[in-house]
Amino acid sequence: TVCKSLAPAPDTPPLPVPEAWPAHLGSGTDGAHAGELAWQAYFTDPLLQRLIETALENNRDLRLAALRVEEASAAFRIQRSDRFPAVGVGAQGGRARVPGDLNMSGRSQVGGEYRAEVGLSTWELDLWGRVRNLEDAALQSWLASDAARQAVHLALIAQVADGYLGLREIDERVAIARQTVATREESYRIFRRRVEVGSTSKLDLTQVQTLLNQAQALLTQLEQARATQLHALALLVGADPGPLPTKAPFDETTVLAELRAGLPSELLVSRPDIISAEHQLRAGDANIGAARAAFLPRIALTGSFGTASSDLDGLFDSGSRAWTFMPTLSLPIFDGGRRRANLELSEVRRDIAVAGYEKTIQTAFREVADALSAKYWLAEQLTIQRANLEAQSERARLAQLRYDNGSAAFLEVLDAQRDLLDAGQQLVQARRALLSSQVALYAALGGGTLAATDETQGATSTPAPTPLTR
Repeated sequence: TVCKSLAPAPDTPPLPVPEAWPAHLGSGTDGAHAGELAWQAYFTDPLLQRLIETALENNRDLRLAALRVEEASAAFRIQRSDRFPAVGVGAQGGRARVPGDLNMSGRSQVGGEYRAEVGLSTWELDLWGRVRNLEDAALQSWLASDAARQAVHLALIAQVADGYLGLREIDERVAIARQTVATREESYRIFRRRVEVGSTSKLDLTQVQTLLNQAQALLTQLEQARATQLHALALLVGADPGPLPTKAPFDETTVLAELRAGLPSELLVSRPDIISAEHQLRAGDANIGAARAAFLPRIALTGSFGTASSDLDGLFDSGSRAWTFMPTLSLPIFDGGRRRANLELSEVRRDIAVAGYEKTIQTAFREVADALSAKYWLAEQLTIQRANLEAQSERARLAQLRYDNGSAAFLEVLDAQRDLLDAGQQLVQARRALLSSQVALYAALGGGTLAATDETQGATSTPAPTPLTR
């Protein structure tokens, strides 16, 4: 029973960010909508899909987020129960002896009373919406927890994907380093033989050994980095990822699909963290309504209906019907400012939720803009690195020819070989950085949030809360 709700009218703050992305980032309208693209459709590598599925089943952060949703669901159901009367069945009986000096007859008396009744205990008539607003606040907290779980779900997918790409990057760099070590070991063997027969100087041999040592040092560093990356991936997955192949497809043109950035306003319905912040904002409004209703009278009903008798045998005889009805009205006159302070607390918390909502939107805007910027400029860097690798390969070939013909010192070959190795490593790093920027863009745009598939929600999904029909 509700006459009026005292909660503020829903008022979503305006976007505290520009209405469009920077034009030079080339967001455009081409590509898939990230929110509608399930992660299985975006990350098509079978090995990566297996790792993500394992992480969604075993990751402890996601498990905690799912448990928080269940906690908020239970709290909502508890609060919702206050809208309905609590009805119980009870029975009681007793006998007592009263001494003669305690009654008018002067003689001791023995009496009894037996009752069986159905009772209604302190049901509040929600005239001002206090109970309903508390229920709304609990519902919004539940929805916020579920959206927060989706945010953890999406972040975990992005972290596993980025960790996998990092592992693939290191694997390719290790392969380059091993090939370089093998080549330089052969060169060292040849130059050592030349020194033995006197056809070259020992200085050239030491320079060749320097190249070999540098490649070997790089290889050991990369092997250590691979072990560290593998351990980090195992932590994300929440289980032993098992043996992973040392080589896998690593092509920036085929691994990930093109995404459409859309407009910043679309983030309001596709970013789960923004959705969670908006539900927290609605919960703050509902709490204000409940705090305002506390200043008005509260009416509660208590009653019972049943049968009563002084003898157990006569409990259900005709004429033993009994009932009670006790409405109560309460309005605190003086409470030391408790209700006023509670209202101020609710208003401040609502203002905090507004600030948090705006900050979440600003953070989301920056993350998308950063990802778009990284994708744009890293594509340029990758083109430059490819050209640099080709130039360094040609330089190394020409330097070797000049040395073989006696027109250049081996120091020129040394510099060319060192730069060639660096160029190969930098190309792989640029390729991985470009792929990571696409993963970041997918997560920043709320990838998969709007996808209407069970797989998108993962094994730990919670059914969407359904509010009561009012």
